[in-house]
Amino acid sequence: MIMSMAIKSKPILVKQAVCRYLSTSPVQRLYIQNNLHNDQTHTSQPAMDPNAKLYDFRSDTVTAPTDEMFEVMKKATRNDSVFEEDDSVHELERHVADLTGHEAGLFCASGTMTNQLGLRVHLTQPPHSVVCDARSHVHLWEAGGIAFHSRASVSPVIPRNGVHVTATEIEGNLIEPDLHTAPTRVVSLENTLSGMVMPLQDMQEIAALARDRGLAMHLDGARLWNAHVASGVPLHEYGKCFDSMSLCLSKGVGAPIGSMLVGNRKFIDRARHFRKLFGGGWRQAGSIAAAAKYCIDTVVPTMDATHALTRYLADQLVSLDIDLQNPVHTNMVLIDTARVGLNIQKDVAPALLRKNIKIGGMGSKSRIVLHHQIDKEGVDLLLSVFREVLAQHNTRKFQQEQELASAEA
Repeated sequence: MIMSMAIKSKPILVKQAVCRYLSTSPVQRLYIQNNLHNDQTHTSQPAMDPNAKLYDFRSDTVTAPTDEMFEVMKKATRNDSVFEEDDSVHELERHVADLTGHEAGLFCASGTMTNQLGLRVHLTQPPHSVVCDARSHVHLWEAGGIAFHSRASVSPVIPRNGVHVTATEIEGNLIEPDLHTAPTRVVSLENTLSGMVMPLQDMQEIAALARDRGLAMHLDGARLWNAHVASGVPLHEYGKCFDSMSLCLSKGVGAPIGSMLVGNRKFIDRARHFRKLFGGGWRQAGSIAAAAKYCIDTVVPTMDATHALTRYLADQLVSLDIDLQNPVHTNMVLIDTARVGLNIQKDVAPALLRKNIKIGGMGSKSRIVLHHQIDKEGVDLLLSVFREVLAQHNTRKFQQEQELASAEA
């Protein structure tokens, strides 16, 4: 079991063996097959009572725009952003670029788009490859975009500490130029990853290695805002490590839509061209940009409270003998209910849905995500359902044991 704040703890990795088709040889199951609790796999779940308050723990992408956001959106400029004529878009792009210490920014529709644009600008001529954490969003959850858009292969690294990759691990997985290889051209990191914060020092060491080897550094900072709040590290300090950074605005930040890509001016000009090629140019985007700027100013300061509530949830679940898959650093609790005998899909999710609570998961694993629209009342309600389901399960188990004992007697 992993305690919620044990940042240095090393989770035990259990290898699952499966058999290949028409073969009896056991092979280790692919990482992606073991992690279908990710939010990309959730099916539609209608609320049981549409008039009651809904608590959605499936992801921080599910936050709903507020009335205050719509008021801000009505006051935004309404000009053409593809022609670079919208002041609200310009204001957001300058603001995020300044926060991260970069020259320029590009406002886009999604984090997948800003990641893929950033990598595509760096990857100019195949054969080439990207080295990254094996659990990275750019590797697992962007529909093979690195191969499709950039014609690049990926060198996935499994971190031995279970939390983040190290410079030594990255160096050991770099591919040198050779007639037979696709040389490494980009190092891509992610912070946070599954809610875990990557220490600044490790990022600095990897950045020094990359620059010594002439490699570009890209950051998937979809939840860098959470890392910034949890660690106290300014965004511009993170920014010094990277040539490009993707920062999502519709996850923990709570904006209706959007993500930012930052870099130097020449890089962003090239990314803007590729955005048009990808079909991602948007016209009157000022209202969306204004809402995102408002959320940066008003929601990001609340993340510390969200993180504290997440730790409370994790501690309470641990007290029920539910295991944590990872240390809890920010707004995610990844649980494994195998030890207490609960199945997320069969036992937990239906009971929660009856209380207007949504979670995702598969088998015994679930990723529970908090955001600014989850309050303590919702967390306590979720915990009460877990306790009730667990009590019912234990009662059934006891009765079955008693019946078996009677039969044997």
